[in-house]
Amino acid sequence: MHAWPASEVPALPGQGRDLRIHDTATGGTVTLDPGPVARLYVCGITPYDATHLGHAATYNAFDLVQRVWLDTKRQVQYIQNVTDIDDPLLERAVENGDDWAELAERETALFREDMTALRMLPPEHFVGAVEFIPRIVPMVERLRDMGAAYELEGDVYFSVEADSHFGEVSGLDAETMRLLSAERGGDPERPGKKNPLDPMLWRAAREGEPQWDGASLGPGRPGWHIECVAIALEYLGMTFDVQGGGSDLAFPHHEMGASHAQALTGEHPFAKTYVHAGMVGLDGEKMSKSKGNLVFVSQLRRDDVDPAAIRLALLAHHYRADWEYTDAVLDEAKSRLARWRSAVSRPDGTAAEAVVEEIREALANDLDAPSALAAVDRWAAEQERGEGTDPGAPGLISRAVDALLGVAL
Repeated sequence: MHAWPASEVPALPGQGRDLRIHDTATGGTVTLDPGPVARLYVCGITPYDATHLGHAATYNAFDLVQRVWLDTKRQVQYIQNVTDIDDPLLERAVENGDDWAELAERETALFREDMTALRMLPPEHFVGAVEFIPRIVPMVERLRDMGAAYELEGDVYFSVEADSHFGEVSGLDAETMRLLSAERGGDPERPGKKNPLDPMLWRAAREGEPQWDGASLGPGRPGWHIECVAIALEYLGMTFDVQGGGSDLAFPHHEMGASHAQALTGEHPFAKTYVHAGMVGLDGEKMSKSKGNLVFVSQLRRDDVDPAAIRLALLAHHYRADWEYTDAVLDEAKSRLARWRSAVSRPDGTAAEAVVEEIREALANDLDAPSALAAVDRWAAEQERGEGTDPGAPGLISRAVDALLGVAL
């Protein structure tokens, strides 16, 4: 599976700061200290309804992570998956009368278009779960053979008790885990499981469902969590720098994935840091496919909304905050974009080097994009008053906003 084309990231004078970011697993702020190559895994879409603003907000957050790292002169090894086989995808295909594979391909193509328009930096590897099934099967077999997994009526479950570190990612108590498991794709009430929280590794073939050769597991398809584990271990190995996604992935997805990997390898941790983006709401509820209260990037683009304005609407909110989308949010982003473009179009500008450093410091401080926007707003206001005398300032601000915030002026 191929990703999308990369937009050029302008080089800036000086060097960025190391990123200080909130770690879900510790509940505090940590300073990331990758080597020369920073390793990032972000969980991708299930392609049956892409790309809504909740998706876009999540990928915007981790695009900022990459841009901060690039500004420190590091390389970035970024991996993203596509969950192109899962229950919600199959259910939507039946509901719409679609072929599930065609639906996944169509929605993935639309996602690529949206990411390109929003100038999100592409992953080095953009990997579908289906193409990785031949590598997933041996992992499930190994977990079973080492006693970390067991069979139940043909299905294979992971035993959470096989990992002594289970629970350390989300920090949740067992009852909360059980409730969230039921809400987010688990089956805690199924009789015969050793622990209600045990997640499925391999789903035995059911009539009318797609299936693949599972070798000694029998025909079927993989569970959700093991897909990301297989992809991450293949391209990043253990103890990579950041595992990212929306806050609804902390449990069960990232918790279970960490335990799968740790049981498989005997190493800990799976990822050094767990970073989660907030949820975007509409009409008082979280924006979600199940509720149908979605604002799509593609529809905004069809309505001739400049993608740079969409991106500014996302950047106006701290990545960890839950926030509500309204027309006023987008209107303010459009006005900001117009002010900034007017400001950089002037032949002279007020000194820009300090503004660039403000942007850098804001982003290094737990991706504080609203403070970065405020710094550019102040510079733009000075431009409106005609206070500038530096002919190089507008160009430097334009390059900085592009390089660090992903907004083309």
